[in-house]
Formats: sequence, C-alpha cells, structure tokens
Amino acid sequence: MYLWLAVIVITAVIEIITVGLTSIWISGGALAALIVCLCGGHPGLQIAVFFVVTFILLYFTRPWAKKYLESRKVATNYEECIGKEVRVIEEVDNRKESGKVLYNGMEWTARAEDDEQIYAVDEVVVVSEIRGVKMILKRK
Repeated sequence: MYLWLAVIVITAVIEIITVGLTSIWISGGALAALIVCLCGGHPGLQIAVFFVVTFILLYFTRPWAKKYLESRKVATNYEECIGKEVRVIEEVDNRKESGKVLYNGMEWTARAEDDEQIYAVDEVVVVSEIRGVKMILKRK
C-alpha cells in the first residue's frame, strides 16, 4: 500500500515541477493499483493493473490532453514570422552591420544568414530565424 502511495506522490510532484504530461499518467496507474491493494488484491494483480491502467491513460488520454493544452498556446511575433517573406527597406549587409526589413508594417533590424550575402532594397527574402531582436534572412 505504501509503495503505491509513494509512487502517486512522487509522480505527482514530478508532474507539478515539469508540467510535461508524462508522469501524471503513472499516478493514475498507481491509484488503480492502490485501489486493488485496498481490496485485497494479490501483488501480481496490483502490478498488472498498474501497467494496464498506465498504458491506457497514456495511449488514450495523453494525445487528447496535449492537443487541448497546445491549442491554448499563442504564437508570439517572432514565432509566427519564421518562414515568412519580408521586404528589405534598407540594404542588408552583415559586414557593414546594416539592414532593415518590413514585416506586418513593422521595421525589424535584419542580418543575412550567410555573411557573404547582401540583400538590396525592395528585395523579397525569407525569415529563417530570430536572434535577439534581429531577423536572420535567406533567399527564397
């Protein structure tokens, strides 16, 4: 009985710390095993119930819960612009440390992904990543 209580507490604490939707399902399996233990079930049956219930919870409810929680995540400005096309409004030249682009009506400081690349004014390029407050660009 104390083993199952310890598993429930430990996995619940791990879930609270990590919020990764991994160990909470083990807590559910341990709870089911604890109920079997309290009903006088054989230790082998308790272990079997633990594994079966944990598997069922992981397999059937984790994808649903993960999808529900991920749908509430809102992309920030920098996440939504990666892979998008932007227009150069000031020549992008890493050696001169110059360059600006226009994205959604906002000016961004920009640098080329490759130091050898120079992008001219009005050229349309793609955002490959964000480093700090700078858009890193590459050709389409």
